[in-house]
Amino acid sequence: MERAQRLTALDVYRASVARSRWYTAAAELFARYEFLLLPSAQLFPFDATTQWPRSVNGVAMDTYHRWMEVVVPASLLAGPVLGVPVGFGAQGLPMGMQLIGRRHADLAVLQLGHAYDLETRWVSQRLPPLIA
Repeated sequence: MERAQRLTALDVYRASVARSRWYTAAAELFARYEFLLLPSAQLFPFDATTQWPRSVNGVAMDTYHRWMEVVVPASLLAGPVLGVPVGFGAQGLPMGMQLIGRRHADLAVLQLGHAYDLETRWVSQRLPPLIA
């Protein structure tokens, strides 16, 4: 919030231009491809007592949100995104993938997610714990 309060009108305009460029570039990708697939995080889950990872692969993370910025591009598209599991790390913690579709392609993304689940059966391999 404090950082946002320091933004000028020019900063907001530049951000709007950058978002518009991304939206245009993504539209070009979706003209060629039906879906985009991206990781859902840049690293496996970390200890709950850690405020946020201070670096990822040697790159400093200056804010809590930086370590998970891989979800930002999909969020800026205003289209459907579905998170699905892709496996587990050495410590048994999960990793996911974003299935990203064209604007208004919600049903197609859900169908892809369902087909992926039928093929991989990731969820049935490691059921979530029951909450009492």
